[in-house]
Amino acid sequence: MSLNRDRLQKIDGFLKSAYLDTGRLPGTIVRVQQRGEILFESVAGFADVAAARPLQADSLFRIYSMTKPITSIALMMLVEEGRIQLDDPVHRYIPAWKDLQVFESGTLKTGWKTGAPKRPMLVIDLMRHTAGLTYGFQLNTNVDAAYRQLGVGEIDKGDITLERMIELLGQLPLEFSPGDWWNYSVATDVVGWLVQVVSGMPFEEFLAKRIFRPLGMVDTGFHVREGQGHRLTTCYQPSPKGGIVVQDQAETSSFLAPPSFISGGGGLISSADDYLRFTEALRTGTPRLVGRKTLELMTANHLPGGKDLPALSRSAFSEAAYEGVGFGLGFATTTAVHKTMIAGNDGDYFWGGAASTFFWIDPAEEMTVLFLTQLIPSSTWPVRRQLRTMVYSAVE
Repeated sequence: MSLNRDRLQKIDGFLKSAYLDTGRLPGTIVRVQQRGEILFESVAGFADVAAARPLQADSLFRIYSMTKPITSIALMMLVEEGRIQLDDPVHRYIPAWKDLQVFESGTLKTGWKTGAPKRPMLVIDLMRHTAGLTYGFQLNTNVDAAYRQLGVGEIDKGDITLERMIELLGQLPLEFSPGDWWNYSVATDVVGWLVQVVSGMPFEEFLAKRIFRPLGMVDTGFHVREGQGHRLTTCYQPSPKGGIVVQDQAETSSFLAPPSFISGGGGLISSADDYLRFTEALRTGTPRLVGRKTLELMTANHLPGGKDLPALSRSAFSEAAYEGVGFGLGFATTTAVHKTMIAGNDGDYFWGGAASTFFWIDPAEEMTVLFLTQLIPSSTWPVRRQLRTMVYSAVE
């Protein structure tokens, strides 16, 4: 099977007319690779709209939750080495969490009424977001309100460190008993902490030593490297009056300096070349990050009962909410493509970031697709769904 290059070229015109000329997105990078060959590449629009600074192929992007697959791979490296197991209780590595309780009622101000969980939180619960944790931006419960009040999981605000976040989470109730539901959460930030505890080195150092340097990911890190600030894109959000307004100006971005909070759930800056080095390493196994059987385990659906995300989700938000999509260990995975109502294949795996970035890997087509832009929130436009449809329409 191959991809028709002429059909792929239609992506350019579509993005231009639907998103760039209309001012819905500032700029876009799309790259489609099959069997390692670049079949389509597009760089269009602006890195900064007001300054009319063109987007470049080497521009730097806030990839937010596309950090999660990298963090998940890091932990699975340690699983392969026998240093941690997926069915280990989390309190083995975070002793203060041994007696975590489940929310029944109350608030941070008035105090909590809680009950005992049905079972302890396991490492696998963190990997698949069934741990009972949440995000403050969910705007859904009294527990996520407490996250907001304390600044838990916020990347670019305050001075809460990863260690302090772990301490605060130990003082808050769980949303539900681990394993009962799927809830998009700071769980992958906790995975980053486990990597640090188990490896005995700072989390960011582990990523640099074991993933970024071996893959040649020279642009990827938790802040923009010195001398690269001119490559950072400005991030936008929709304007109530139409169009977009600045959400994070490149020249004054907090990502220009090392952060207090090293977020394995959403803290990385990266480039198109770098992230594709990571996705291609997963697809091909070269350079080896984890073994083939480990990756097969990670990309299987691990939701209890084999359910899909809509059936098990308690989240007010997710980077994927389609029927026919399950969740593995750091990735969403298509389990029943006909239910998604989007062309594709069972077994592809993917995720996206808050600024509308997105990738997917399709083993059946030997294909990797990457989409980069900078618009928060990612739910603003259906561009990911449209891009999938256009790419698969080119399959011959």
